[in-house]
Amino acid sequence: MRFEVLILGNSSATPVFERHPTAQIVNYNEQLFLIDCGEGTQMQLTRYGIKSNRIDHIFISHLHGDHYLGLVGLVSSMHLIGRKADLHIYGPAPLEEILTLHFKFSDTDIRYSIIYHCTNPDKEELIYTSRMMNISSFPLSHRIPCTGFRFDEGKRAASLKMDLIEQYAIPKPYFSALKKGIDYVDPSGKIYAASTLTTPGPRSRSYAFCSDTIRTSTYLSAIQQVDLLYHESTFLHEMQDRAKETFHTTALEAGEIAQEVNAQKLLLGHYSARYKSLTPLLEEARSVFPETELSTEGKWYLV
Repeated sequence: MRFEVLILGNSSATPVFERHPTAQIVNYNEQLFLIDCGEGTQMQLTRYGIKSNRIDHIFISHLHGDHYLGLVGLVSSMHLIGRKADLHIYGPAPLEEILTLHFKFSDTDIRYSIIYHCTNPDKEELIYTSRMMNISSFPLSHRIPCTGFRFDEGKRAASLKMDLIEQYAIPKPYFSALKKGIDYVDPSGKIYAASTLTTPGPRSRSYAFCSDTIRTSTYLSAIQQVDLLYHESTFLHEMQDRAKETFHTTALEAGEIAQEVNAQKLLLGHYSARYKSLTPLLEEARSVFPETELSTEGKWYLV
């Protein structure tokens, strides 16, 4: 099962140094989810070979422009290229009004259904569930209501012990049930335990996206023991006062958070336009959490 993240944009408020505002794709077994949609997102999708009509779920963390101003263009382009499938958008309640007003005054009649799901900026909530994926939103602490998102993989299927399968002549139509933990009963009534005929599946994986936030303990419970953590790291720690003033996080703080929640790996992002070279941010975060990487646009990261 593929579970990976493509960075489309990792800049903060303004696009600079070939870095674009926040946007990223989560690919789980070829189902694509878009997180945030800053300016130029649809161009980045094209650049990296992602067809927009494969995206059925879009998650918007908050209503600062660098996180959603590309949404009107993307939704409009989906309309122009003949989208028919429903589009689910998860984000702050005013987002529906913003899009509705735009389409009203541009005299645009979107030919597919947009289904809005309001996120809760005050508590953690499950906002999407399927057999193999649960997605939750959780409150962050920014200047305006803001949420992060966590993707948790469902229980992964067990593997068959083919030597025993062949020895006991288990019919192939029962393989799927065995992988799900359902025992096989042969025509004579003899029970073959699924636990005997299989080995446990791999450990389920998780990804958390922490958009704009000041460092606080309030959301740490929501990202405990995550495999891959994307966390904003707008400033170097020498600018901690500026980070607090603007409700952002430093690279050092991002590393400390990753360490505190026992993350397996940390991705830095949301870089301030003041930094052309990002190496100092990487070094700062690695000083407390060695398993840190800089997010790079166009690169896929395994969860």
